[in-house]
Amino acid sequence: MKIALIGTRGIPASYGGFETCAEELGARLVERGHTVTVYCRSHHIAYKEPYYRGIRLVRLPTIPNKYLDTILHTAVSSVHALGQEYDVVLMFIAGNSPVSFLPRVVGQRVVLNVDGLDWKRQKWPPPAKLYIQFAEWLATKMPNRVVTDSRQVQDYYRQRWNAETTYIAYGADVHSQPAGPYLARFGLKPRGYILFVGRLVPENCVHHLVNAFKKLKTELKCVIVGDAPYADEYIHALKASASENVIFTGYLFGEGYRELSSHAYTFVETSEVGGTHPALLEAMAFGNCVVVNDTRENLETMGGAGLMYNGAKGAEHLAHVLQELIDNPMRAEEYRCRAQERVRNHFTWDAITDEYERLFEQMLETKRSNTNKPVR
Repeated sequence: MKIALIGTRGIPASYGGFETCAEELGARLVERGHTVTVYCRSHHIAYKEPYYRGIRLVRLPTIPNKYLDTILHTAVSSVHALGQEYDVVLMFIAGNSPVSFLPRVVGQRVVLNVDGLDWKRQKWPPPAKLYIQFAEWLATKMPNRVVTDSRQVQDYYRQRWNAETTYIAYGADVHSQPAGPYLARFGLKPRGYILFVGRLVPENCVHHLVNAFKKLKTELKCVIVGDAPYADEYIHALKASASENVIFTGYLFGEGYRELSSHAYTFVETSEVGGTHPALLEAMAFGNCVVVNDTRENLETMGGAGLMYNGAKGAEHLAHVLQELIDNPMRAEEYRCRAQERVRNHFTWDAITDEYERLFEQMLETKRSNTNKPVR
């Protein structure tokens, strides 16, 4: 098959979950003999080679603006795709649904992965929230198929929009990175810190962890990996309220991210919005004991392989859960084993690639069947 992936910032992955998905899924599809193209935002991807891990890269411009960046780049990429004879176009993000019909004009099959319920995020003003909800509805009309990576989001589309979607989870691979220069850079020891990884935005509730950490009786440190555009006020408030043993690393990718994620005492997912959080799933794959905000999506991802805290109670209850883990290291070790086993059984990238490949093949078979029907 000839496949295009549109709607991410591009690869090599250096921002979030969809970029990682494009890289890991794309590379495996190439290994299986398919031709894969990933569309990249020229202002975001510094990598200059035409191919990465066997994936062709197409760099196109957009306007680096909070509201226009994604949709404009997806529109430009979709127009470019019209002349490329792709069999399947995989798009990401519900907000791109208004342009998801474009590849269909020339007979290309379009799959849209809608992610979580983005309109719940605090960063969006009311008009943007209305647009995203409108885009959710369009997502049930414009592409050929809709994919959700969470059963909870799948149920939402069924109940809210009376639409059936295809569930394909996000992926992760069980592995770890030896302790090395990145732990040394931040003055950390293996199993000597509590870890958060993600965007530093209000709906990710990093303040739960920063405030809970001040209540703990521990020699552990707290490491916050991540940053965010357009969230300067919130990030400043986080840093101003943090105790001296809280370390903000900023963005950290590749070996640094893997190294810090492999040696935490526990990983905390504080987010109150979204579907499957890639950072949570990858933390489990790295062998972390995980503690999550008790949203239905987080609990679905974690299964019985970790602990939860009451998000409505915030820092107070999180501190209680963390203190119990700190005081019971054998319990933490038990959950580390459970977490890796859950990923190994349900979320490997090879298994996820199987499901996308099967979906693409089904769509093309349906297309061929419809084309070959006799005219009456």
